[in-house]
Amino acid sequence: MTRLSIARIATDTPMGAQAYQAQIISRAPAALGADWRVRELVFRSLRSPLPGNRRLPISRIASAPASVRRAFGRMLFTGDAVSHRMSLELPPSPHADVITLHDVVAWRFADESAPVPEAIEEARRAAAVICVSEFTAREAVEFLGVEDPHVVPNGVDPRYYDAVPLDSAAAASLGLPGRYVLHAGGAAERKNLAALASAWPLVHRERPDLTLALAGPPHPRRTALFEGMPGTVMLGRLPDETMPGLVAAASVVVVPSLYEGFGLPALEAMAAGVPVVAANTSSLPEVVGDAGILIPPTAEGIADGLLHATSADAALSALVAAGRTRAAEFTWERSAAGHAAIWKALR
Repeated sequence: MTRLSIARIATDTPMGAQAYQAQIISRAPAALGADWRVRELVFRSLRSPLPGNRRLPISRIASAPASVRRAFGRMLFTGDAVSHRMSLELPPSPHADVITLHDVVAWRFADESAPVPEAIEEARRAAAVICVSEFTAREAVEFLGVEDPHVVPNGVDPRYYDAVPLDSAAAASLGLPGRYVLHAGGAAERKNLAALASAWPLVHRERPDLTLALAGPPHPRRTALFEGMPGTVMLGRLPDETMPGLVAAASVVVVPSLYEGFGLPALEAMAAGVPVVAANTSSLPEVVGDAGILIPPTAEGIADGLLHATSADAALSALVAAGRTRAAEFTWERSAAGHAAIWKALR
């Protein structure tokens, strides 16, 4: 029996990376077959109330020197043939050490979480680095010096394909009485909310019946940009089970980011049959292809894209159909199979 450990860190604010973790971990046993044993390691800090099966002084380990991290790795991953760390804060395995790289924002953007000091060297020494897009793979090579990363794209949750749009009562309870544009995600600088805030008055002037709905954990940048702006609603962080219906009921989903390692909100909207307006930056053209409206990440570009997506243009129905077809290419089963092929090659 060959053992694979998949290690992650528990969090009370799951985002796209955590969706990836849950989907791959749940599918790993089937993708590998009966001669593999998959062990899930869920780490939390020493006093954390979050669910998990291991405790670790995570912040201290993340900033520890290489020798200390290697010592912890030898202890944590004893008995593995392959170890997959889904969080760079966790220490490296002495066995076949696999890491997932979603992006390099920790090194590129000052307002993101500080990078793990040893992460670049550990990535260079890893048995395999899995990147979620060709864009991220190029970043890994050019920015971090990783050799020969593997590209395994994310999938889309099947719930989005058959999502039932929120009914009018449910939408009204969220402050959405009619048609709305949805932005879902964080509020880091790279999300480009400042340009969206500048674009929205231009859109609202032409589409006064349209509301901009902003879903995501509370953040002072989002609040400063949008609080009191006419035609906007800040929804906060919503339960995961609400999101497919919220997306499906939107008139358009906007992803104006300057930088994305993948861009899951765009793919989810395409799967749900909702037009996507996305910036023509980073990984977004790779994910959206010709099945969405790609725009410059400027206020004028965003406004033009949203006005087009909410117009009566007959071509939009074909664009939505193309989005559904393209989203169907990105399945979590295919992603899990890609991971399994890498794990098997390392045993």
